[in-house]
Amino acid sequence: MATEEQAFSQSSASQMCRFRLCVAYVGTRYSGWQIQEKPLPPPTIQGELEAILSRVTGKAIRVHGSGRTDAGVHADGQVAHVDIPLERAGLDWQYILNRHLPHDISIVDMQPAPADFHARFDARGKRYIYHLWTNQRYVPPRLFPFVWACGSLDTDAIQCAMKYFLGCHDFASFQTAGTDVEGTVRTVRHLAFTSRATLFSDAALLAIEVEADGFLKQMVRNIVGALVAVGQGKFSPEALPALLEARDRRLLPSATAPAQGLTLHQVFYGGVGS
Repeated sequence: MATEEQAFSQSSASQMCRFRLCVAYVGTRYSGWQIQEKPLPPPTIQGELEAILSRVTGKAIRVHGSGRTDAGVHADGQVAHVDIPLERAGLDWQYILNRHLPHDISIVDMQPAPADFHARFDARGKRYIYHLWTNQRYVPPRLFPFVWACGSLDTDAIQCAMKYFLGCHDFASFQTAGTDVEGTVRTVRHLAFTSRATLFSDAALLAIEVEADGFLKQMVRNIVGALVAVGQGKFSPEALPALLEARDRRLLPSATAPAQGLTLHQVFYGGVGS
């Protein structure tokens, strides 16, 4: 028999309509996705969305993302869900949000979702893209907020190193020290390295794509940092298996790649992307 609290929760849920959002943003101005409970909280993507939704509905609205992105990290396809009061569910929320959001956040899509859909717990994988700029003489201003200007790289060495990350491994050496998680084993399903032509150069812009069933905090940035260090000749690809085996971030002889080069590209649900 349901308790009074459970009955109230079920009654409240029946008065709400759940929506699934695909959100794109430039993370440069924001302290990441997640709202921060501080007296003067810094701007976050979640905070911007919740402020508009709460103002329009007249109720406190919580937006749940598929996961956090760090300060300065961008997104093409962050997925979130939100419950809208039933009497307001028929509004064109994509239009309303995009009309009021700052120029660096946009709702790419927003559709009704099953009541039990959860953007975080239902996610089956994510794909990130990290952009590198290798021309040592200049960086195009329009690309500057979205690349790591790391200098020239031995791309053959990086290609050789990538194979050590593929598959199921304990990635404790590639997470931010002190992170509290239940387990550090993840499966990297896809890792690719491509050159992308631009108006400025045919070879200076490189992209590293990483897809896995889940990621530890700053795992992608630590993997990219290690790959760049290999490409700069700081250590050999063959050193990576031992670094994985060590399961200790302090032994990783490379810096964490800066946030601005990283973009959350896609979130996967039941084998279907966002």
